[in-house]
Amino acid sequence: MAESSQSNPSSSPGRALSSEAMSAGLARFIAKQEGLAPERVRVDDLRRLSGGSSRLMWSLNAEITDSSGARKLELVLRQDPPGRIAEGRMGLEFKLLAAARGAGVPVPKVYWCDPGSSELGAPFFAMERLAGETIPRRLLRDARYAEARAVLCRQLGTALASIHAIDVEASEWGGALDRPARPGEAALSEIDRTAEGYRALAVEPHPVLELAERWLRAHIPEAAPALGLVHGDYRLGNFIFDESGLVAILDWEIAHLGDPVEDLAWLCVRAWRFGNDDLPVAGLGTREALIEAYMEGGGAAVDPAALRFWEVVGNFKLALVLIGQARAYLDGAHPTVELASLGRRIAEPEAELLALMEEAG
Repeated sequence: MAESSQSNPSSSPGRALSSEAMSAGLARFIAKQEGLAPERVRVDDLRRLSGGSSRLMWSLNAEITDSSGARKLELVLRQDPPGRIAEGRMGLEFKLLAAARGAGVPVPKVYWCDPGSSELGAPFFAMERLAGETIPRRLLRDARYAEARAVLCRQLGTALASIHAIDVEASEWGGALDRPARPGEAALSEIDRTAEGYRALAVEPHPVLELAERWLRAHIPEAAPALGLVHGDYRLGNFIFDESGLVAILDWEIAHLGDPVEDLAWLCVRAWRFGNDDLPVAGLGTREALIEAYMEGGGAAVDPAALRFWEVVGNFKLALVLIGQARAYLDGAHPTVELASLGRRIAEPEAELLALMEEAG
């Protein structure tokens, strides 16, 4: 995981453990996983990382001494916030990362997982800390990333083909993934879930979303031949990159079974272009280049009309995300300026929905 700004872990709201207690608990946990005496493991430089809206992120160093000598690991800890534990999801994400790495997908190496809350009060897993950057505006603006901009669209298409090739049904964790209630209805399931969500959360009418829902129900494409592993949040901000391009794919917490085209289309949603609107794939390339790289990497043929349909779905879902953020601010659950400002952006995916529907005729 890329390093980013830190805050003081001991002052994090809702945390029961001090930095010292957390480091000690981690050392005990690692020693147990490695079959070593506790004094053989030392954890230091524990720091809270910024980013990660639904998970806590910590940077740390661990030194493990065994019969082969001492080895030092630079790690990131991914942890459920206390009081907001997603039952079973931490263990599932750990297994997904391990499977993805085994399939050749660029992801951080994972080490240990505590799917319960034995040591730190909430489930967590540890993975390697990778050098690189995640901030989209730096990728799209800084001269040092010019070479990365030239290759990333193709790299992302190729990596996505590898993700979709993972054999979920042959895995011991596949049954834990969310999936459509009825096979062959991945699109309908996403439309139903999103429509139900925005009607439950919206505090004002959204006629564009009503129109978009009707359009989507009338234009559902032919179902994918089979459900596949969908990353679920494949976009700028969830990739580590450096000057040469893609380093790793992050944030697998909402991976599910669905139509693989969903991932390709989410990468094309206007919000992830950060102003580079002439390049629809994350401000980096064209839809045609993305599809070509995806198919060259082993992905199935992609119908451009289906890609545009799922792009409409993506903007429909993004509107729900922003409505949820506005509601969290208005209800006082998280009264932050960030949520207030994001809540005001609902008009952006609504404008994009109108444009996409008009283009599709």
